[in-house]
Amino acid sequence: MKFRKAIRGSAILCSTLALFTAPAHAVLGGSADTVQSDAAQLGAKRQIAARSDYQVHELSLASGTVVREYLTPAGQVFGLSWQGPAMPNLQQLLGDSFKRFKAAAQQPHGGHRQLQVRDDDLVIESRGRPRNFSGKAYLPQLMPANVSADQIQ
Repeated sequence: MKFRKAIRGSAILCSTLALFTAPAHAVLGGSADTVQSDAAQLGAKRQIAARSDYQVHELSLASGTVVREYLTPAGQVFGLSWQGPAMPNLQQLLGDSFKRFKAAAQQPHGGHRQLQVRDDDLVIESRGRPRNFSGKAYLPQLMPANVSADQIQ
């Protein structure tokens, strides 16, 4: 009887942990495999547009915000942008780069409506006021040769 309770308790614990395990997401620098899980996690509709040197996966969120994920021909996310009335989950979208974004937000900066991280390996620009948020993030070292930062919109 104790053995059955122990097994049942283990099964319940494993099931509970599985519920709280975070799904994989396409993050800045990540692979294309997980862009679809981003759409599902964010409750978004996804459209794909092919360009000559990259792909754009556009996610339309229920809030009205649009997130675009830019992928290299090899399938790596080299950039992303967002625009709309609500801020998307940047921790999900930026992945490990979110730590640097958060650190920059805690430092004194010019204004409350704008925040920038500009390093050789990471650029993040975020602007916003209520009902009007926008921004972009990209990894310069992953950008295809014929793509400029201005194309990430």
